[in-house]
Amino acid sequence: MDSQKTPVIFGNIPKLPAKWALIIIPFILSCLMSGIISFINMLRNLGWIEGFMALWFHNWMISWAFAFPIVLLLLPVVHKLTGLLVDMSGQQPPK
Repeated sequence: MDSQKTPVIFGNIPKLPAKWALIIIPFILSCLMSGIISFINMLRNLGWIEGFMALWFHNWMISWAFAFPIVLLLLPVVHKLTGLLVDMSGQQPPK
């Protein structure tokens, strides 16, 4: 029997390899940010109207469809700008 058990997310679904973190982190971050910002903006502009949640969810998905690729495109620029402001000498560069 294999002495090393493969880490799983839940059930029998294995965790992704570490290299996927470069995609998963922006995926989750863009999801949360676009959801929160679209919720706040809609609430401020429309108030709590009938059908708010369905309308918000629809608009959130549209926002996220733009947010995720934009985050992926801007991430290298943000890394470079961060390097100008932060001493990263003790850090490993992202692969």
